[in-house]
Amino acid sequence: MITYAHEKYIEEAILSVLNQETKHDVEIIIADDSSPDSTKIIVEDLIQNHENGHWIKYHRHDNNKGMIDNFVWALQQCKGKYIALCEGDDYWTDPLKLQKQIDFMEQNKKYSICFHTVRIKLEKEDEIVDDFLTRNVNETSNIYELAKQNFIHTPSVLFRNELEGYPEQFLEAPIGDYILYMFLLRNGNLIKKIEKAMAVYRVHDKGMWSNKDKTPSIIQYLDILVKYFENKDKKVMKILKERKEKITRGQKLHFKVIRKFRNLLK
Repeated sequence: MITYAHEKYIEEAILSVLNQETKHDVEIIIADDSSPDSTKIIVEDLIQNHENGHWIKYHRHDNNKGMIDNFVWALQQCKGKYIALCEGDDYWTDPLKLQKQIDFMEQNKKYSICFHTVRIKLEKEDEIVDDFLTRNVNETSNIYELAKQNFIHTPSVLFRNELEGYPEQFLEAPIGDYILYMFLLRNGNLIKKIEKAMAVYRVHDKGMWSNKDKTPSIIQYLDILVKYFENKDKKVMKILKERKEKITRGQKLHFKVIRKFRNLLK
């Protein structure tokens, strides 16, 4: 769980993990990127007073590292067989989420990633709705489907802790989760979708990703992935490259229309 300035949401996020009912040991790595708020106080209170507070391993960086560096740092602390993600402003809604995903992964060794559907919390409207941000995919998919577009929400994913080191390109990325999923699947393993909403992804003004123009960032991480897969999987590279070119053409057309409109106003 990476967090920055999430004092409004962090307790709900942590409690949703502490309340998991599972047969396995759980360790919650919370990487606080030097939050300028009450996050530290809230986390320490949960450590002391919740019956599962001992699950929490909390670290607050002295200086702000930035989202990707903090994300990689947190991943490197994970010692378990599986890693699940839940950022400090999202939360899980099913106490059996982890157990359901682990049970599947234990019985299906060809899968590297297991995720599930989520619901979307629109903070501004104070409303929870069905997922309208990602496209629908089959219960089993692969890296070629993921290359077309990310369909895995961060608080829904669980994956095998098998990535030995993080490629240099990872630290150059504007976001970490999608790049991570692509690296995890580079050996051809499969993705499982559980058709049950077991988490809430929050959209709000202070979100790291939900409140910004995504186009430049998408082009940037597609560039990274195209270069990475160039000598590893030509089919993946081709899908990523075509996707980048399509987005770039759309961006150019957008700016062309704006320039034309401005000229008409002169």
